[in-house]
Parts: sequence; C-alpha cells; structure tokens
Amino acid sequence: MLLCLLCRPLHCIRAAGRPPSRSLMDLRELVAALNDFASPSLAESWDNVGLLVEPSPPHAVRTLLLTNDLTEQVMEEAVQKNADLILSYHPPIFAPLKRVTWRTWKERLVVRALEHRIGIYSPHTAYDAVPHGVNTWLSKGLGACTSVPLHPSTAPSHPTEGTHQVEFCADSTEQLDTVLSKIKDIPEIFSPNTSFLRADREEQTRVSLNCSQKALLEVVALLSQNSLLYHKTEILLLQKPLLPHTGMGRLCTLSEPASLSDIIERIKSHLKLPHVRLAMGTGKTLDSPVKKAALCAGSGSSVLKGTEADLYLTGKRLLEEGVTENHVLPQWSTVRSTPVKCQ
Repeated sequence: MLLCLLCRPLHCIRAAGRPPSRSLMDLRELVAALNDFASPSLAESWDNVGLLVEPSPPHAVRTLLLTNDLTEQVMEEAVQKNADLILSYHPPIFAPLKRVTWRTWKERLVVRALEHRIGIYSPHTAYDAVPHGVNTWLSKGLGACTSVPLHPSTAPSHPTEGTHQVEFCADSTEQLDTVLSKIKDIPEIFSPNTSFLRADREEQTRVSLNCSQKALLEVVALLSQNSLLYHKTEILLLQKPLLPHTGMGRLCTLSEPASLSDIIERIKSHLKLPHVRLAMGTGKTLDSPVKKAALCAGSGSSVLKGTEADLYLTGKRLLEEGVTENHVLPQWSTVRSTPVKCQ
C-alpha cells in the first residue's frame, strides 16, 4: 500500500526482510507524496501526524523503515540499518515536549534521530480515514460486505474561504462606502464583491462576502446599526462537502448473515492470528447471527459510541463499561476490565 504511492522506489525495511530496489528521494518530496496519499487534515483533531522530526535540509532518503510503534529498540534497529526516515504508524511524539534531554525514552528517540539524521513521520488516524486505509482493510476480514464511514471526513479545504457568507443590499453609494470602509477593517473577511440589481424600479448594490465565525459577529453588529441594511441581510452557513468513503470507523453490512463463530474464524484468518479476544454480548452465543458490524482500528470509544451493530471489532477494549453486543479484539490488543475469553 505504501510503496505504490512513491514516485521512485526506495530501500524499504520492515522488522525483517529487505526489498532490493534502491534510489534516493529528497525528504520533502517524499513527505509531499505521503501527504498526498493520506492528507494529515483527515486525522482526528487530537492526533499528532505528519513529519515529526526533520533533519536539517537537504536530507536525502535512501532507506525507509516501517514500524507500528517506534520504541528505543526499533530506533537502534534504524540506526544499525542506516535508515534515513522512519514511518511509525503511531506517533512517538504526542504530548508536547518541554525539553529534549536523555531523561525520558521519548526525548531519547528525538536525540537519537537527530544525531543520526533520521526523520520521523507518523500517519496514524489519517491512514485510518482514507478509503484504502487501515479500517477498510480491517473490514475485509468480515467477508463480503458493504461499508460506510461512521464519521465521514469533510474536504480538507473549503471551496471558498470562511465559515459564513453574508449578503446585503444598499440603496445609496454614500451608505455603501461608509459600511464597506468599516468592513475592511474587520479581520478574517474574504472575497468581498459587489453587484448591481434592480428592485422595485430602483437600482441597488448587493454586497457579498465570506467571513469567519468571529468576524460574522462584528459584521452583524455593524449592519444592525442601520435598520435598512440589517433587514436586507442574508446569512448562509458554508459547509465543507463530505469525502465519499473517507472517515473514522466503518459500519459494515454483510451480504449474508453469518454466525459469530464464523465471523471470528474469518477475522483470525484475515489478521493471521491464532486467537482473538471475545466479550460475549448479553444473551448472545457463538451461533448468534451477525448482519451488521461496526469497527475501528483503535479503541473506538468515541467512534463507535451510539452505533447499533451485532458486532464491534476494535483494536482495544471499548472504554464504556457493559458490552451489550459481541465485541471482538485482536489478541495483540490490551484489554482492561471487561471479561473476555480467547477464541
């Protein structure tokens, strides 16, 4: 999945195995390709994605190391294999660092990376959101099904700037010039334009502008000082369009219902795991039918909340207590207080 996005081949390393192709690529060029593959703007607001550590430019990347989690052991492996960039699915830097010393392991990661001129890039939830990303891949383990994002992503940039559009009409040039001169002093006003129209046999000037939520309050306060302008004002909320098949989590509808035991075997086969952990829903058995499954590559506590499904498939245990339906977790995940058993 990752290799196909690169315009030139690199020497990529996982924990084991070394594809033979070698070529150089500038770090900034490579980061641009990674961002095109899955825009960081698709990540959750709480996440920390993108290029986290950048050696001083220019920085050529010949060897790229892929890892799920960047630990100190993985960093030593990257040093030994002369990696120029580490792509870590989970961000090793999450909370802000107030200092970079040898005191904590995360600080040591940054020190080692800069000492050896190794960049660090993390996609995390941006890779969860894209149509060809982690959640879509996870849904394939359920069998034939259709899936839609539980929380669809919106377009990274709006077709027009601002969150609101304001339109109003002015009868006189003097009135219009006074208002426009004051509007120009308000920050976060975008794309102001005027047009002429004829209403009730009188010529009027229509003003249209885009603005932020903060600027909207100032614009309305200004227009409300003139009752004629205020009563000829229209405000539209500008919404970003949804991106099809893109977003957090997936709600999957199976083509044919299957028993819980069959679904478990499919998931184990897809993930190549000998066991998964199962929290059985109240009143459910392994023969209970599954028609709808809700999944999230992470814990899913916020993503799956309020979603009705026969099965919840997550990377970690749901944080809410009391599982009302079947809940399957990969064996490598961490389970807290919900009683589970391996299947």
